Amino acid sequence: MGDCGMKLTQWILRMLKTTILILAIGGAASACSSMSWKEEVLLHDGKKIVVERFYNLGGYPALDSRDRAALDETVTFKPHPTGKEIIWRTDFRDSVPEPNSLNLLLLDVVKDVPYIATYPVGCIAYNKWKRPNPTYIFFKYENEEWKQIPLAEFPAELTRANVIIGRPATSSLKSFYTVKGVDDENYDIHTPEYKTILREPMPKAGAYCPEMVTNGHGDWFSMDTFKGHPSYGACLQFCKRNSFTEQNCLCESNLINKGK
Repeated sequence: MGDCGMKLTQWILRMLKTTILILAIGGAASACSSMSWKEEVLLHDGKKIVVERFYNLGGYPALDSRDRAALDETVTFKPHPTGKEIIWRTDFRDSVPEPNSLNLLLLDVVKDVPYIATYPVGCIAYNKWKRPNPTYIFFKYENEEWKQIPLAEFPAELTRANVIIGRPATSSLKSFYTVKGVDDENYDIHTPEYKTILREPMPKAGAYCPEMVTNGHGDWFSMDTFKGHPSYGACLQFCKRNSFTEQNCLCESNLINKGK
């Protein structure tokens, strides 16, 4: 190959590298985004506070998806006009081991103490939070941190969802929502437990979510996967193939007949 041929080849390679880099940068930029808004929250005593909500967003979960997947949410508010700013955060990644993926239902203040009610989003989150019934996770702001509390400690006067459940569609997002705007966003929610705080166990709580177990590395499997193996050895092979840690492999439990 002559000098001209070599130079042409080198030029093509440089252009290819540049094109790949541009596509990679463009793809990374398009895969991440954010959305934020402020909303009026009507408290149980008739007072109002303004809450700021911010989402980091990832890519589109499916080809026909209109909205990006949520990566995490940050909620910021002041309990009183002259109060200190308080922040609550949740992460929506199923791969992290700690319990997460909570949607906000209610935010209120009782005797100067902030409380929030949430619910797990999706079956993995529901299992991470040990399948609560009713399907809520409650928090109280104490000593400058959020502390999970049982239903019995959640104030009885807090009964009604008062925030936008989830997030508005990106195409119709507003910068500010009044109390009426919040209600309008929630108009098509007909699930009772997402409109008011239920105080009694629900007869079919979690019926749509099978009981699941993690392999210890962020992957989750239905408990039924441990029941269909013909032998104890086959179960162990299943654990090995799916990278279960020794403590997470349930072949030793009563789900498997070790004698078979």
